Amino acid sequence: MVNNQTVQKAYDLAKERYAALGVDTDAALKQLQKIAISLHCWQADDVTGFENPDATLSGGIQATGNYPGKARNIEELRADILKAASLIPGKHRLNLHAIYGDFGGVFVDRDQIEPKHFESWMKWAKENGFMLDFNSTSFSHPLSGELTLANPDPKIRKFWIEHTKRCRAIAEAMGKYQGSPCVMNLWIHDGSKDQTVNRLEYRRLLKESLDEIFATKYDNMKDCIEAKLFGIGAESYTVGSYDFYLGYGAKNNKIVTLDTGHFHLTESIADKISSLLLFTPEIMLHVSRPIRWDSDHVTLMNDDTLDLAKEIVRSGQMDRVNIGLDYFDASINRIGAYVIGTRATQKCFLLGLLEPIKMLRQYEAEGKYFERLAVLEEGKAMPWHAVWDMFCLNNNVPVGEGYIADIQKYEVDVTSKR
Repeated sequence: MVNNQTVQKAYDLAKERYAALGVDTDAALKQLQKIAISLHCWQADDVTGFENPDATLSGGIQATGNYPGKARNIEELRADILKAASLIPGKHRLNLHAIYGDFGGVFVDRDQIEPKHFESWMKWAKENGFMLDFNSTSFSHPLSGELTLANPDPKIRKFWIEHTKRCRAIAEAMGKYQGSPCVMNLWIHDGSKDQTVNRLEYRRLLKESLDEIFATKYDNMKDCIEAKLFGIGAESYTVGSYDFYLGYGAKNNKIVTLDTGHFHLTESIADKISSLLLFTPEIMLHVSRPIRWDSDHVTLMNDDTLDLAKEIVRSGQMDRVNIGLDYFDASINRIGAYVIGTRATQKCFLLGLLEPIKMLRQYEAEGKYFERLAVLEEGKAMPWHAVWDMFCLNNNVPVGEGYIADIQKYEVDVTSKR
């Protein structure tokens, strides 16, 4: 266990070191405290949900691994989320998929879901200090197939349009109840495994579906549209590509979701931030870690996530960026996955907040590129970890690796008995 006095001493030294560069670490901590990350409920149960416990994943969704102890019902899911949150500094949000409604053991098809199926979530979230976000669910359903909102069959397309309309109404109810807009994300897996000769038609149908879905205006929710490069079973063609949603979002004033696993591995997601901020109202992030493909590994403090966080901080537009996580690793302790990924994302934003941005911009304006690069490089060795430890201490969560023992104990006492 880390001694509190040791944390304080290390922080005082770090504060002095950063002050020499014109960085106020106390101010950085206050800013970090305001950054809320939307925890994804589906990490706790491998995207199973409560609609049909026996359903198998389909529609480009796959969770790999069979680590014991996954949540099997709404009570276990909530308990696991609370445990994870108790080890993560700050106050955060919770992101629900439509299949996670409180259906009371009764099957409710997706075109019939209502706000009442999420009332217990709203009350639970309020009691436990969470704000809720929401997602429509197009996968793992008999009508999912290859195409949903872009399906040429009007009956199937109508089903998914109705589902998404109802999801927006649920998000509106959530936002109104909690007094904070609910971020509603729309992602569909629509595409083709092999070559298609009808690209334009499917995208025309998707556009028409979106126009109908977004016809109703709401005040307590935010609409997000999420693109993807490709998916399982849709390797050759994805209807909702980045180009499609960027165009639709810019034209219709919708938030474009950037999932860090939904692009080519050599593509910089950080570079997209400044462009989207000029043409769309806000940005939604789904922070993940792709390896070879959209494999949704646990987020780590790697170069990609660091670049993304720093670019957002540098933009000065934190209030226009919504941050959520989107990975589901079933090969390790699921609560541990929550804690590692969330804390890693927070660390990346902290490093952005600790940059001597005034000095860096002055060097850049004066054409002193050697000096700019030198400060950026030396910043990697600055004592940022002492500031992070203080952030954890201020929030009464374990400092350093202290959370490991907590999770191990929870596994012995709770999840191993499932």
